[in-house]
Amino acid sequence: MSTNEFGTEVSKGSFFSIVKEAIRGSDRDFTKAPLGTAIFLLAVPMIIEMFAESLFAIVDIFFVAHIGADAVAAVGITESMMFLVYSVAIGVAIGATATVARRIGEGDLDGAARTATHAMYLGFAASLVMGALGFVFAPDLLRLMGAEESVVATGTTFTRIMLGGDTVVLALFLLNAIFRGAGDAAIAMRVLWVANILNIILGPCFILGLGPFPELGVTGAAVGTVIGRFCGALYAAYCLFFGNRRITIKAEHWRINSELLWKLLKVSAPAVVQFFVQTASWIGLVRVISGFGTAAVAGYQIGIRMVLFALLPSIGLANAAATLVGQNLGAGKPDRAEEAVWKAVRYNVVVQTTIGLIFVIFAGQIASVFTTEPEVLAYATDALRVIAYGFFFYAVGMVLETAFNGAGDTMTPTYISLGVFWLFEIPLAYFLSYHLGLGAHGAFWSITIAFSVLAVVAAIIFRRGKWKLKMV
Repeated sequence: MSTNEFGTEVSKGSFFSIVKEAIRGSDRDFTKAPLGTAIFLLAVPMIIEMFAESLFAIVDIFFVAHIGADAVAAVGITESMMFLVYSVAIGVAIGATATVARRIGEGDLDGAARTATHAMYLGFAASLVMGALGFVFAPDLLRLMGAEESVVATGTTFTRIMLGGDTVVLALFLLNAIFRGAGDAAIAMRVLWVANILNIILGPCFILGLGPFPELGVTGAAVGTVIGRFCGALYAAYCLFFGNRRITIKAEHWRINSELLWKLLKVSAPAVVQFFVQTASWIGLVRVISGFGTAAVAGYQIGIRMVLFALLPSIGLANAAATLVGQNLGAGKPDRAEEAVWKAVRYNVVVQTTIGLIFVIFAGQIASVFTTEPEVLAYATDALRVIAYGFFFYAVGMVLETAFNGAGDTMTPTYISLGVFWLFEIPLAYFLSYHLGLGAHGAFWSITIAFSVLAVVAAIIFRRGKWKLKMV
């Protein structure tokens, strides 16, 4: 990609200089820079950011596992409840990215700054409501999720801190969304690394009581995570208010504009539903697979975690495409916005198809790293291999769905997700698994088939071009 796509950029400097620019942060105008270079400069820090985010759960569960099964169950159940927080955070973040990117593309820096402040208003209001409910009803929510009384006793404080501290989650998602919309992907990357490094240090200290730290058990995981995220949010706020090169927030930008709040809400609300629908569909698949025993569920969990980790580069490329769509639509360059999306699709297809081939060929060896139980290993291997068959289509669909969001057209991917995942994938999984007698393997195939359908449907709708007319 570096030689063919960057063209004159490579002649001016080495490939590594562009990598350094991506990590350091770029001042380029992404409505004019060569598209290959623009995608690379935005995608690299976003991919690194995604890897940092994925470490949060891994670090916590690694140290919590030393405490006992009740602690692990409390973390797992609470994390499932946190999906509602993540749904709201990602939904508002999508609205913020799309609108900030559009204003930046228009050259309306005051509008971008005003959007940033009002996105924060929206996120803060939502986090207060969810945080208060989560803090007060933490034990009841654990019981509602099926937790045994021993888990409730062990995990109530952990759950209260995690749900009650959702403000820092919203702050991180929102501030990073603002940076991405403005084209400052490198700042968003550094913010999450600050939060994650602190979590890695503080988590085991509070969980195990290392040095001067109190031994808090599973509660320590929540304390370490919230402190890490809080410090990350403080760093992000500092960068936005005092060190941002693209947006300058002034006192007048905090003046409440009800019309702007309503516009942000209209863009963000469908995105909240969109992410919730996608997340809930995974829960539905687990319900289908659970009918075939614990080994099937365990094998599926191993396989899907590897798949989700492998898709991190796709998320980075998709987010890069979303930023370019928003900025170029704002600059009155819809054709360039479309070209950016298809170029990101081509890059993503190369990356994900390569990873998919590796998974197909070495599925057994990869799965064996996580389990030695023959039955679980068999399910994990099959899940990884079957799902990897569809990586070409995942690459296409992820970029196109995110491109709709970048244009502010959050309704289209919401309808697609609802139709593909709930009206097609879940019934298909049940039919293949129980009526055709494929067992859990039928659910694995339903994932590949559903994502293939999603890619085709998204491509057809995207080519119609109505997203270019969306006003935000």
